[in-house]
Amino acid sequence: MAASVRTTPPPLIRPYRPADRAAVYDVCVRTGHEGGDARHLYADHDLLPDVFAGPYVHLEPELAFVVDDGTRAVGYIVGTADTAAFVRRYRLEWLPRLGHRHPKPSGTPVTPDGELAALLHRPERMIVPELADHPAHLHIDLLPDHQRRGYGRELMARFLAALAARGVGAVHLGMVTANTAARTFYDRLGFRELPVPDPGPLTYLGRDTSPPARPAAAGG
Repeated sequence: MAASVRTTPPPLIRPYRPADRAAVYDVCVRTGHEGGDARHLYADHDLLPDVFAGPYVHLEPELAFVVDDGTRAVGYIVGTADTAAFVRRYRLEWLPRLGHRHPKPSGTPVTPDGELAALLHRPERMIVPELADHPAHLHIDLLPDHQRRGYGRELMARFLAALAARGVGAVHLGMVTANTAARTFYDRLGFRELPVPDPGPLTYLGRDTSPPARPAAAGG
């Protein structure tokens, strides 16, 4: 009788759980430098996710979804349905939790850690008047081994559906302009550039919350 072969189930998309926090933080910092590993840039590896992942899973966990490979989360999407309301809660509820760990720089930041700490203490930067008709925003990251396998598209579909169920019609994101691979991904999902004066190193993209069109061959 032939021996049975144990197969590993494919990764699945599921809602975020509090036990995923460490893995989400790890994914964030490993993809935080134009899509690549940012750990060499920062002395404190929690600082980047404390700005770009932690507040979302803490304040709006119902809008957080992960790719679970059976062992841990290897990718995620997080965001908010209402950027202005999120900023208010960020200042009132998130900053008091960890602002003491990452003090606000007293002058112009001179290190990557200092630059991120300055962003942490300035949540109002997320409110861009030109994006008012795209009130939701998001962040999405996948470890390199799980990119270009369709998981990014599935994460986006879950997130957009959750926004649509709340009656939110449009979403935006800010991406580092130099990250051309990310731009290709967003273009395939129907995002279009939103004009913002003097956006600095970022490009702002937006789309409605209808489901992303499914291509003949899955990507993302």
